[in-house]
Amino acid sequence: MYILLYLFWIILNGRVTAEILLIGLVLTAGIGLLVKVLFGYDIKKDLCFLKKAPLFAAYVFVLILEILKASLSTMKTIFGARKNIHPVLVTFRSGLKTDFGRFVLANSITLTPGTITIDIRDDVFTVHCLNPENLDVSENSVFLKWIRRLEA
Repeated sequence: MYILLYLFWIILNGRVTAEILLIGLVLTAGIGLLVKVLFGYDIKKDLCFLKKAPLFAAYVFVLILEILKASLSTMKTIFGARKNIHPVLVTFRSGLKTDFGRFVLANSITLTPGTITIDIRDDVFTVHCLNPENLDVSENSVFLKWIRRLEA
C-alpha cells in the first residue's frame, strides 16, 4: 500500500524533484500510520489479497455470468405473456464466517437483476426477489461456493 500511495503521489505531481519526493515520503508515511491506527491495516492482509487475486478475478467472471443469466430470466418474467411475478422476501443463513464474505454476497445478490439484499443481521440475510426460483439460497449456491473459497 505504501509503495502504491507513494507512486500515486509522484504521478499526480507530474514532475520529480527532491522536495516532491521528500514531501511524498512524509505524507505516505503519515497516511500509512493513520490507516494502521484507525483501520488496523496490516501488510499481511495485502499479501493475502494478492495471493487470492486470481481467485477473486475468477469470481468476478462467475458474477458477470450470473448477472447475465438473471437478466435474461428477469426479462422473461417481466415481458412474458403470463405475468408470473410473485415478489417475495426470502430469509436465509449463509454460513459465511467473515464480514468480507457477507459483504461480497450481499453486493453480489444486489447486483443480480430481480433481487436486492434488504437486511443482514449476523449471518441472516433478507432478500427481496421477483420470483423465488430466481434466488438460490442452498448450500450449493454458486455465490456461496465461490465466496467460501475466497474466505479460506
